[in-house]
Amino acid sequence: MIKPSTEKRRLGKTDLTLSALGLGTAGLGELFEPVDDVVAQSVLQSAWDGGCRYFDTSPFYGHGQAEIRIGRALYRRERDNFILSTKVGRLLRRPKKPASFVADQWVGALPFEITFDYSYDGIMRSVEDSYLRLGMNHIDILLIHDLDSWFHPDADTLKMHRKVLLTSGWKALEELKRSGVIGAFGAGLNDRETMRWYLDHLDVDCFLLALRYSLLEHEVLHNEFPLCEAAGIGIIAGGVYNSGILASGAIPEAKFNYEPATPFILSKVRKIEEICKRHQTALADAALQFAGAHPLVASVVVGALQREHVVNNIASFDRNIPADLWAELKANGLLPQNAPVPA
Repeated sequence: MIKPSTEKRRLGKTDLTLSALGLGTAGLGELFEPVDDVVAQSVLQSAWDGGCRYFDTSPFYGHGQAEIRIGRALYRRERDNFILSTKVGRLLRRPKKPASFVADQWVGALPFEITFDYSYDGIMRSVEDSYLRLGMNHIDILLIHDLDSWFHPDADTLKMHRKVLLTSGWKALEELKRSGVIGAFGAGLNDRETMRWYLDHLDVDCFLLALRYSLLEHEVLHNEFPLCEAAGIGIIAGGVYNSGILASGAIPEAKFNYEPATPFILSKVRKIEEICKRHQTALADAALQFAGAHPLVASVVVGALQREHVVNNIASFDRNIPADLWAELKANGLLPQNAPVPA
């Protein structure tokens, strides 16, 4: 019997099918805390053993660290047996001052400096560099990374990068797909404004949407998701724990979208937790399964820092949740009435 987490789902109008639960690798790039090589490989092995067949990475994660680790784990496996996505928009270069280089939040980052580049040449070089780090010569999904105000807060800079993509970089993506080097392309993004910009300007295959479709964030149901459905654009859901609070619960130090949770968010999460407890359901189970229930969502991508995290996420995705839980969340105004929920 196929488990819900290993069910294969088609990504939009593409020919690609992803496992319903995927593994994200930002943590394996050592975001905020170190991860030993042996532990990193045990995370990847556990995901494979648990039936995960979709893996997402990026040159940004650990400045190449995550791509090297996932490549080491997967490059000898039959290439048709898994789906891999990585990203473009950043290039890694030797720092001008190597001795004093510090890689910001990536505590175990490789000693390379990052520059943004959304041009034709930049995207082509990024792909070639990823091939070498991954030990693979084919990338299933290529995502334009972080072309949003989170990473480009200056409006003029953001406008400039978007113009470069439209007039130059886009040609590279079309050429790579046409030649069969990649299977699909889209964008990895963090906000609804950027999603609308892509919908208005470019014909993408998919979005990896972080933080914006979860038990706490579901405004995309009203406008953006219907537009994606009409265009045949698939969704990969990331950040479904909203940086931790939907896994940890409303504890004092809980994080919501990378910031300390506000009293309003803490109160909302407590209400959801109370309903989950009445139905003997873990909050994390509800968070994972809600995000995966929308028909546009081909995969829910969750990171892990330890083997146990992978095992727990798989179990959370596969547990039965009473239908009355979803009905009560909607009755209390905590979910929209039109929100798809697990059968």
